[in-house]
Amino acid sequence: MRLNRDFMTTRLFIALLLIFNLIGCKDKQDNQKEVVQEEVKKTKDDIKSTDDTKKTILCFGNSLTAGYGLDEKSAWPYLLERRLDSLSLDYTVVNAGISGETSSGGLNRIDWVLNQKVDVFILELGANDMLRGLDVNSTEKNLKGILEKVHEKYPGIPIVVAGMLAPPNMGKDYENKFKSIYSKLAKDFNAVLIPFFLEDVAGIESLNLPDGKHPNAKGQKIVLENVWSYLKKVL
Repeated sequence: MRLNRDFMTTRLFIALLLIFNLIGCKDKQDNQKEVVQEEVKKTKDDIKSTDDTKKTILCFGNSLTAGYGLDEKSAWPYLLERRLDSLSLDYTVVNAGISGETSSGGLNRIDWVLNQKVDVFILELGANDMLRGLDVNSTEKNLKGILEKVHEKYPGIPIVVAGMLAPPNMGKDYENKFKSIYSKLAKDFNAVLIPFFLEDVAGIESLNLPDGKHPNAKGQKIVLENVWSYLKKVL
């Protein structure tokens, strides 16, 4: 029964995504450079204000990581840092999520973001590519490029890949190819794979904002548990 429920939840989530616009609104191509620069400044300032002896977990993604529509203290990266603090684990968590981010946008800004210390890297991107029906091979190439840059700058650090799903009405071939991107990346970079980032949250009205696509404060807590169940293996 649980398997059937999860399957239907996933399908409902995908249907909702197709009804609404892109996750986290459209990319602001005309001011992307300014957004990138501001994000880098923000993350650098965050690091400066922390104890240099702490390790840094970088959460790199779109609106699902940025905490779209919520106070920053409700987003799962902030909740993750509180979890780590409660366990007396010396980590700083940096939220490097930008609403509307695509894999190509992530590839363009990753060099800026890596100008800080990174000890654990969490990649959560690709959903906006899928909703736009972008070529799967291009998405895979961009995400691979991001992880290559991470590996080059910080070889050997733990990497966590947050998997997403493609809508079935885009065709079985696209669906399977998109889903396989994340397992391939995890294998190629010896990363930990979260099979479905929004497990037990997607499509559940009480766990999402009125737009039906972004987790609310309660949903963010479940997303944290999804991430934590895999992240704790590498800490």
